[in-house]
Amino acid sequence: MKQPNTTVSEPATGRDYVASIVAGLLIGLLILPILSTARPDLYDRIWPAIPVLFLIASPTGIFIASKLSQILPIVWQIAKFVLVGGLNMLVDIGVLAMLMKLLLSNYGINPESAITAVAGITVSFFVIYKATSFLVANINSFFWNKHWTFSGTPSKNGGEQFVQFIIVSIIGFLINLFFSSFIFSRVTPVGNINPSQWGLLCAVFGSIAGLVWNFLGYKLLVFKK
Repeated sequence: MKQPNTTVSEPATGRDYVASIVAGLLIGLLILPILSTARPDLYDRIWPAIPVLFLIASPTGIFIASKLSQILPIVWQIAKFVLVGGLNMLVDIGVLAMLMKLLLSNYGINPESAITAVAGITVSFFVIYKATSFLVANINSFFWNKHWTFSGTPSKNGGEQFVQFIIVSIIGFLINLFFSSFIFSRVTPVGNINPSQWGLLCAVFGSIAGLVWNFLGYKLLVFKK
């Protein structure tokens, strides 16, 4: 009697490995301006190796997740989300770092410089930089999540999905901006951290808070099965 085939196929395809390589390369490149701002001494020593490291690490991680998902299937989607989430966070922080560095070096604009005050809260250039970097990351997030992380879910009406994505993203934007701006303006930096370095650290906290919200919104609403 013929035995049924109980072998679980690997979820990873060539497309997944290509996507992970592209994501890894982008992560490696986006870390460069962040490291240059946060640790210029370390940046000068190791910057050529960083893109290569992530170019190798990302598909390796996808390969390992593919193997593990044969035991625990949810690992596969979590692995893709973590990679895309890391990329989105670095797009956010990388664009922020470039804006702070370029405008400080070319125009002498410090991120903590005040523009105006709203309801007793100072609106600084950092808020404008952070809003810009988040919007760029948001576009990147929609592309990757729609076409890779949640690509196995049924397609909705394009307009409906877009509206849901915008609503979830706006809420995520407010959470991200609130956390990063509140910490930047109300918490005293520890040690000899300059405003640009403190701004990047605050952006990490904001990005993490926004990332958690966005995953839940995308998973349970926008790209719901």
